[in-house]
Amino acid sequence: FTPFRHLAFFPEQAANWEWLDQRVRDFPQSAGRALKLLNLFGYTGVASLAAAAAGAEVTHVDASKKSVAYARENAEQSGLGQHPIRWIVEDARKYVAREVRRGSKYDGIILDPPKYGRGPTGEVWRLFEDMPGLLKDCAGLLADDADFLLLNAYAARVSGLSLAHLMAEATHDRGGRIDWGELALSEDGPHARAIGLSFFARWSR
Repeated sequence: FTPFRHLAFFPEQAANWEWLDQRVRDFPQSAGRALKLLNLFGYTGVASLAAAAAGAEVTHVDASKKSVAYARENAEQSGLGQHPIRWIVEDARKYVAREVRRGSKYDGIILDPPKYGRGPTGEVWRLFEDMPGLLKDCAGLLADDADFLLLNAYAARVSGLSLAHLMAEATHDRGGRIDWGELALSEDGPHARAIGLSFFARWSR
């Protein structure tokens, strides 16, 4: 647990981690290289580690120095310390803007932003105001033959359908498919209830 009694990961994301693992493993060998992944708002790194374990070359970005330190420690304890993962403490929007200027390209991008947050030098993140522009910039970082773009969000005013509409606007010229939905955890027992926790939209080729 963290000092705030958090688990330091979000177990309902297991469905996305499994999907990610399969996308990386299915990346065409004809490419002659590993899938190049950008993980924004990477937190303590579970998605980055899942992708690295499946064979991806990962760039992990989070504004929290402490979260990135946890992620690096998790990589070491998981036997993935020598895998190709770049750990970057920076505001996601600033990093993406710089990558756009550089002409960088990625085969897959993950975004798992909070509803509200602050960057390492005081930058303010507001999901509803900032997400559309960031998602559009991320679509611009996708290689011509990119494999996927995954967006996850936690907010009462968000729905999977609204994220799917955002995704469709950002990837309208790429073809492919978009799937979306809600992630939940279920209780044990014969009358188990499911508790919805987050929403996602995924574009894939």
